[in-house]
Amino acid sequence: MKIHRRQFLETAALGTAGLLVTQRSLHAQPAPAAADPTAPVALGKRLKVSRIGMGTGVQGGGRSSKQIRMGVDKFERVIAKAYDEGLRYFDMADIYGSHPIVGRVLKDKPRDGYTLISKVWLLPFGLPDKELEDADVAVKRFLKEYGTDYLDLVQIHCMTDADWPQKMRKQMDLLEGLREKGLIRAHGVTCHSIAALEAAAKEPWVDVVHARINPEGASMDGPPDDVAPVLKKIHDAGKGVIGMKIIGQGRWRDDPAKREASIRYVLGLGTVDVMVVGFERPEEIENVKELTKLALEAKT
Repeated sequence: MKIHRRQFLETAALGTAGLLVTQRSLHAQPAPAAADPTAPVALGKRLKVSRIGMGTGVQGGGRSSKQIRMGVDKFERVIAKAYDEGLRYFDMADIYGSHPIVGRVLKDKPRDGYTLISKVWLLPFGLPDKELEDADVAVKRFLKEYGTDYLDLVQIHCMTDADWPQKMRKQMDLLEGLREKGLIRAHGVTCHSIAALEAAAKEPWVDVVHARINPEGASMDGPPDDVAPVLKKIHDAGKGVIGMKIIGQGRWRDDPAKREASIRYVLGLGTVDVMVVGFERPEEIENVKELTKLALEAKT
């Protein structure tokens, strides 16, 4: 069912009462499984991951990010807090420079107990390297940078053209070869246009899609009412959908009502399997968990 902006605003107005619920009362009664904000959920046909993911590329580019620039020690504490709070999905990319940082934090954790997602950059800008690597070469480097034998999901990063499956066929075949060898478990794409999303919905190679979604269209590929139906096509095709820009690329970091409203909207679509959030402060993780729990309880 299509959720229009007006419906979303009416629902959000009712939902703001949830902000008055204290942290103590939220933890007083265990959430049912359907309302557990960190419970593993299916992400397409090949993966199960925690419903909330730790993003590591806030304003990322050139193998850096706002999180790295605030100080690696601080960033590592946020990653550790995410793990301690039950988040088991860590979202990385070559252009974020986050592989070794996440690797250091999680080096003593059981590898089969969390999900590592990364992305290969195949565009002629965004990286300091003079020459781009093919996807298989890049992924083998990622494994060394992180210190692991496999990645759970690797995506082709930042596709905008409608014909990206034709342009990227060689790289797609290379990633499928890595999947067959067990070096990755699944592959997909991150999209930055509606045309690219439409192509992802039709492309059998795609296991999982990253898509920008929130109720206000902030840093998105188009108005929510245009993007949401395409996400339904992707989801109905059996592909996993990861929602990004849930907090409007940080715009609502200090606006609790808009954070809550966005999470309710995204989960209310029924087509976004998991959400990735670029946390910068430890307390933000607890807040998003609480708001996710409230949204899931309202759904059920």
